[in-house]
Amino acid sequence: MKKCFGFLRVGAESPCSDMKRAAAKKLIERYFYQLTEGCGNPQCSNQNCASSGKITNLTPNQAAAQAIQLFSQEARLCDGTQPSKVARTTLEPGPASLAKSLPVKNVNPTCSDEGTILAECKTAICFLLDSVYRQTSTTEDNLNSTKIDNIPNNVSEIELEKRNNDSLPSSDIIILEEKSNKSYSNYNEEISMNYSSLCSNASNVTMNEDNLLQILRKSEPYLTEAKLLDIINKCKSEGTYLLLIRTLGEVFSSREALSRSFQKTEKNDSPLAALLDRAPDNLLRPPADLNKEAVRSLQGEDKEEDSSDPSPTVPSNDDDTSVDLLAVRRAFKALWTLPGEAFESALVNALVTLADTIELHLRVFGKTPSHSMDSLLNVFLIVFEIPMLGNSEYLELALHMLCKAVSCFPTLAQAKLARVWARHCKPTLPSLLQALQELITVKVISGSFSRDYCVQDADTITAPTKVMRILYYASMLAGELDSSELASNEDGDITKIDKSGPCKMTSQIPQDPLAKELGISALDARKPFISFTDFYNEPLSDAIEMDKDFAYYKSEEPQKFSFMNYAFILTPATKTLGLYYDNRIRMYNERRMSFLQTVVGQPTNPYLRLKVRRDHLIDDALVELEMVAMENPSDLKKQLVVEFEGEQGVDEGGVSKEFFQLVVEEIFNPDYGMFTTQEDTQLTWFNPTSFESDAQFTLIGVVLGLAIYNNVILDVRFPMIVYRKLLGRKGGFADLEDWSPTLYRTLTELMAYTEDDMSDTFMQTFRVGYKDVFGSISFHDLRENGDETYVTQENKKEFVDLYADFLLNKSVERQFKAFRRGFQMVTDESPLALLFRPEEIEQLVCGSKIFDFAELEAATEYEGGYTVDSEAVRNFWRVAHSLPPESQRRLLQFTTGSDRVPVGGLSRLKMVIARHGPDSDRLPIAHTCFNVLLLPDYSTIEKLQDRLLKAINYSKGFGML
Repeated sequence: MKKCFGFLRVGAESPCSDMKRAAAKKLIERYFYQLTEGCGNPQCSNQNCASSGKITNLTPNQAAAQAIQLFSQEARLCDGTQPSKVARTTLEPGPASLAKSLPVKNVNPTCSDEGTILAECKTAICFLLDSVYRQTSTTEDNLNSTKIDNIPNNVSEIELEKRNNDSLPSSDIIILEEKSNKSYSNYNEEISMNYSSLCSNASNVTMNEDNLLQILRKSEPYLTEAKLLDIINKCKSEGTYLLLIRTLGEVFSSREALSRSFQKTEKNDSPLAALLDRAPDNLLRPPADLNKEAVRSLQGEDKEEDSSDPSPTVPSNDDDTSVDLLAVRRAFKALWTLPGEAFESALVNALVTLADTIELHLRVFGKTPSHSMDSLLNVFLIVFEIPMLGNSEYLELALHMLCKAVSCFPTLAQAKLARVWARHCKPTLPSLLQALQELITVKVISGSFSRDYCVQDADTITAPTKVMRILYYASMLAGELDSSELASNEDGDITKIDKSGPCKMTSQIPQDPLAKELGISALDARKPFISFTDFYNEPLSDAIEMDKDFAYYKSEEPQKFSFMNYAFILTPATKTLGLYYDNRIRMYNERRMSFLQTVVGQPTNPYLRLKVRRDHLIDDALVELEMVAMENPSDLKKQLVVEFEGEQGVDEGGVSKEFFQLVVEEIFNPDYGMFTTQEDTQLTWFNPTSFESDAQFTLIGVVLGLAIYNNVILDVRFPMIVYRKLLGRKGGFADLEDWSPTLYRTLTELMAYTEDDMSDTFMQTFRVGYKDVFGSISFHDLRENGDETYVTQENKKEFVDLYADFLLNKSVERQFKAFRRGFQMVTDESPLALLFRPEEIEQLVCGSKIFDFAELEAATEYEGGYTVDSEAVRNFWRVAHSLPPESQRRLLQFTTGSDRVPVGGLSRLKMVIARHGPDSDRLPIAHTCFNVLLLPDYSTIEKLQDRLLKAINYSKGFGML
C-alpha cells in the first residue's frame, strides 16, 4: 500500500509519488545550499560543505548535479543548513505564516490527545479566518518544525522523512477539500469533523508546520480565472447571483485571499529546479546509484544556460509580479458581461473594507516585512485592474479609500509598483489616470474650501495625487528614456567655478524620494507613455491658493502637504505663481537684510539698481552686472529697478520690461557675434567661434536668470536643448530634430540604411565640417584620423552619437558653461528645476505661443466710468480684433510693456481700460507697470483707430510710464 506523510490523503499512486518526489527535492535543495553556501560553521569538518573549505568553485549546474548524487548516497547534512535562497511560492499566504507562529505541542497525537490537537488546530483556523478581516500579519521565520518527542536526536533527516511516510495508512488520512461556495462557518465545521477522523487513526503523526499549512491554506478562499468563470456560469444557470456576491465579498475584502488570487503557474528557472524537474524518479529515491555518466548528463544538459556564463541582459525581479494580470483582465471582462447591479454593490463594499484594513495596518504597524509588502502589491495590482473604477459608485466610495491605503506604502514599495505598472500594465495606465483625474476633479468641485480648510488638507484629494505620482513615474518608465550617458557632469563643473569665484550656492532643492529610488526624473523621459500634459488638472490648479501651498512647501512639518512637491499635476500658470512667491520672498529677505545693515551704519541699497544709457545699453548693463557679480552676488536676488539716463520713468515693472526687450534685441543679434541663427529653424544658438570672453556669456546667463526671477518674458528663440542643458542634461541625437531638422533627417536616413555599400553610397568620414558666423567652413575630426575613417554599418551609430555630441556639447562647451554659471547665480536656490520641465521653462522664458485676443477681451476690466457696454469700449475691441497679428503684438507691447503672451494665455494679463476724459485729440496712454490703458472717450471708431495706431507705432521710449 502506498503511504504518504503529514496530514495529506492520497488516493492513487501518482499523487503519492508526487509527494515523495517533492520531499526528495526538499532534501536535495538542502544539499545544494550546503555545497554553495555552507552551514555557517567555520570549523565544519564535512567535506561536502562549503564552510569546510574543501569545496572547489562549482557552477550552479555542477552543484545541483552533485546535490542529487549526495542525496542518493544519503550523505551527511550539516545542522542548520537551510535553503536561504529558495524562491517563495506564490501560493504561500500571509495568514498561513501567521498560523505557523501559533504554539503547537510536541505530542503523540493519539485518540486520547484528540481534544488538544483539535482545539489547537481549530484555534489556528479560526484565527486565520478572523485575520481575513483584521489583516494582521507577522513574519514566517519564528517557528521550527515540531518533532515527535521520542525520536532520538541522532536520527538522520532521511530516516525522519521515512518515519513520517510510514506513520499512517493513506486510506485513513483525509484532506480538507475546498469548495468555493462554502461559508466560513462551513470550513470550521468541516475542520472539526475531519480532525476527529484523523485523530482516531493517528498514532505516530508528526505535527509539523507543513501539516498545519496544508489545512490552513485549504480554509482560505481565493479566486482564479477558472474559478470565477465557473461561478459566473453557475450563477447564470441557477438564475441567482448569491454565490458570486458572497465569493466577491469574501475574496475582495480579504488582503490574504486577494493576494493569493490570480497567481501565475509557479515556475522556477534556477539550475537546481531545472535539473530536478528532468531527473528520473529512480534518481530521487535513496539509495540510488548515480554513475558518472548520469551526473555528467545532468551537468552538461544545461551548459549553455549556466548562470555563471556572462549574459548581456539580466532580468530584474523589481519589475516582476506573481499576479497573472492577463488572467485578471480576462476575468474582469467576463465579470462585467453580467448586469452591474448583480454584484457591484458587494464589490464596492468589499473594496472599502479591504482598503480600510490595509490603511489601518500600515499606519499602526508602520514597516511591513518585504514578503508581506509583496502580497499588498499583488492586492493593488488586481484592484487597479477593475475597469469601472471611474464610475460614480467607485469614485464616491472605494477609489479614494484605495488611494489612501496606497499612499501609506513605503517608498520602496511605491517604486516597485511603478516598475510593475510600467512593465505589465501599460493598457491599464490611461484609464487609471482618467479615473484619478475624475476623482480629484469631483472632490475639488464638490468641496467647500476656505482659508482654514484648503485643498491641501483634504485627503480625498491628496491621496489620489500621491497615487498619480506613482503613475507619473510608471508612464516615464514605460516610455522612451534617455541613455544614462546623457546625464551631464556640468553640475560638478559649476560647483568648481563657484568655489573659486564670488558666487556660492548655499542650498539644494530636495529631490523627490520616489524619483531617487527609481533613479529617473522628467529630464530622462524623451517620450513618456502618457503625455505629461495629461497629468495637468486645471480645476485643482485653479482652486489651489498658492501662497498657502508655498507656506506648506517651506514648512518643516512632514504632515503638511504641498502640491509644489507634486508639480506634475499643476498647470504651468499655477507653477509660475508658486515660483513668483518664492522669488518675491527672496527679494523681501534681501530688502530686510539691507535695512538691518543700514541700522549698523553700512551703506546699502534694498534694490538691484541699474542706470543705463539707451545708446550704450549693452555696455552699461553688462559692466554694472559684472561689478555686482564680483562684489556681492547675493544682490542679484534683489528686486531689479532700471533707470534710463535722462528719462523720468519710474520703474514699477514696466521700465524693466522695456530694458530686457532692448537688451535681448541687441545682444542676440548675430551681428554682435555671440550667437548665431540656424538657417532652417531661425533658432538662436551659441557661436562656437565667438571671440567674446567667458565673462560676457556669464552675464548673458545672468540676464536670462534675472528675467525669470523678475517675472519678465523675453523675445528669445532657443532650441529646446538649451533648456535641457540648463537643467543638467547633455545633448544627444534626438535633440537634433529640434536643433536642425534637415541634419536630423539626413542622419536618420543614414541610420536606416542597411546595405553593405554604405561607405561608397554616403562617402562620409569621421571628419565633419561646420560654418562659423562669418561664413567660413571649419573642420573637426570626431576621432583620431577621422578623415581616413569611413562610416560603415559597424560604426554608423558611433558616428551619429559623436557628431551630435560635438555639435550640441563640445563645440560650445566653453560658451555654454559660462552662460549656465551666470544663470545659476540667480536661480541656484530657486525651485525652478523642481517645478518645471524644459518645455515649461521655455514657456516661462518666452511665453505662450497661443495668441488669442478673445481671451484678453474676456479678462479685461473697466474703470473710470467705462463698462463692457460703453461705445468707446466696443469700438476699441472692434479695432483690436481687426488688426493684423503684428499690429496686435504692438498693441500688447504698448499696453503691457511686452509683446509676449504670459504662461497660461492672455487671460492672465488682467488688463484694465480706464476712461481718460471726454472726446479729445490726445493719444491713448499706457501704464505698463500695471497693464492699464487710459483711453479717451473718442466719438467715432475712425478717430479711435487713428489715435490708437499712432500710439502703438511710435511708442518706444515715449509715453511709457
